[in-house]
Amino acid sequence: MRIALVSKACLVGIYQRKLEELAALPDIDLTAIVPPYWRDERGTLRLEREYVDGYQLIVEPMRFNGNYHLHHYPHIARHLDALQPDLIHIDEEPYNFATYHLMRIAHRLHARTIFFSWQNLNRRYPFPFNLIERSVLRQADACIAGNRDSANIWRAKGFSGPIAIIPQFGVDPHIFRPDTQPNGTRPFTIGFVGRCVKEKGPDLLLHALAGLAGDWCAEFVGSGPMHNKLMQLTDRLGLSKRVAFREWIPSPQLPALYRTFDVLVLPSRAQRNWKEQFGRTLIEAMASGVPVIGSTCGEIPHVIGDAGLIFEENNVEGLRAQLTRLMNESDLRAKLAHLGRERVLEHYTQKQIAHETAEVYRKVLDKS
Repeated sequence: MRIALVSKACLVGIYQRKLEELAALPDIDLTAIVPPYWRDERGTLRLEREYVDGYQLIVEPMRFNGNYHLHHYPHIARHLDALQPDLIHIDEEPYNFATYHLMRIAHRLHARTIFFSWQNLNRRYPFPFNLIERSVLRQADACIAGNRDSANIWRAKGFSGPIAIIPQFGVDPHIFRPDTQPNGTRPFTIGFVGRCVKEKGPDLLLHALAGLAGDWCAEFVGSGPMHNKLMQLTDRLGLSKRVAFREWIPSPQLPALYRTFDVLVLPSRAQRNWKEQFGRTLIEAMASGVPVIGSTCGEIPHVIGDAGLIFEENNVEGLRAQLTRLMNESDLRAKLAHLGRERVLEHYTQKQIAHETAEVYRKVLDKS
């Protein structure tokens, strides 16, 4: 199978491990096409070349970089003409222009197509994106949905092709692994890793920390429009000596970061146009043997299962109670550390995600 995978997400070095696992399968000849960078609320994310063995990586400039709906690759056809892929895996939502543009090229090349979606709200889009969505749903051969709600939405919107529920990326448990060294005498360390935006709830975590007793410290890692406000809130709450902030770090540094935490918290809360689609930091922490606490927002409870603690979204007291419980119960920390890693090994490794994705490719091409 000649597969072309077009993905701005694969700028991230640790995500490229899935590509290596795909390329290692004997029936797959993989080419990945990525932009040189992507702009979002975190700033400019540049290509990290970390795991690039076994497949061809093509860097192709993007037009309207940073515009989620309008970005596309104006000259990508020259690469696809040369590759003559059997299938184009479009790692984009069906209402984005990039997806429509690639579908047109695929039709000319008689290549099969798959789109990927995280979208877990039944949203209606204005012209021309409603027409783009309708066209893609009519023509695509299959959909890979990152969560259950997304699969239900595309079925309700009329997509009649096969839908597989597979997270976009897993984790490599050899890279994200537990710390074998004792933590020494450092305080109980609470971690937040993610975008500094309202929906991710970093301010909610700060309010929970303000009433938390005991010997603890916290580290917030990420960037975004709320970053300065969060630092100001930290000062107002009297937490400056216990809470540290760090800008977003390169993905290869994340495994070592997780191993410094005693718990990772994902306090996401739904907004009018957003709810948590997966919560990738959860599986990275779980693979690292770090217990997790997550809210009830979106997909979080399904990702955690029985391998972590849950609190009602937007409930500061509920989050504080779970933090207190975990800080005071060492047996519970050890149990959740074990359960979390076992859950990742069972459901969320890059190798397993790659194998499930390849099976979708085979089923689509078997119908050719």
